[in-house]
Amino acid sequence: MSLTATEAVTSRRSIRAFLDRPVPQETLEKILTDAARAASGANIQPWHVTVVQGRAQRDLIDVVQAAFDAGESSGDDVYYPSEFIEPYLARRRKIGWDMYGLIGIERGEYEKMAAQARKNYEFFGAPVGLMFSLHESMRNGGWLDLGLFMGNVMTLAREHGLHTCPQAAWQEFDHVVHRHLALSDDQRFVVGMALGYEDTSAVINSLRTDRADLSEYVDFRS
Repeated sequence: MSLTATEAVTSRRSIRAFLDRPVPQETLEKILTDAARAASGANIQPWHVTVVQGRAQRDLIDVVQAAFDAGESSGDDVYYPSEFIEPYLARRRKIGWDMYGLIGIERGEYEKMAAQARKNYEFFGAPVGLMFSLHESMRNGGWLDLGLFMGNVMTLAREHGLHTCPQAAWQEFDHVVHRHLALSDDQRFVVGMALGYEDTSAVINSLRTDRADLSEYVDFRS
């Protein structure tokens, strides 16, 4: 599959239903190797990735879904603001209701919403889970560096005919993930990502998100 850089970037979507089709190991290694060309402050390359597949992935899914079912979320959400303001609140609500609308979930159907949320913790059926962490000493720059690396992973996946879904939801069970993956005490788990081949028959994958007009986020000065 040959894509231009623009095609790879603009065809990236968050996929929430994947095929049960393995990703070749050499493809995974190629993506992660090339993604490491991401810029990082003073070339510190602070990212760390734990790749879970097969039995390792199933074991992680089992332990985190058990914690989800038991309501054992840490409640330590460091990804989103404590209170959304506009225009971010409206954007968040729109994608939520657009997605629920596609799969037939109506307002107030909390059990169905929870069932959909639970699918995060099985990587939406993707055969590969990527669990990203940083050394606890990292400050804002390290988090930015990790974001650049993850952006490369998602873009390069498209070159290989793969799709991804970055998943902040895993952060709600960071303590479970950290313990189960036996991450070192000086590592901080940050976020997960599903990677695999899109299930094009799944209605939820027809979701298309809007993007703000250039004038809303760019200020040209001369």
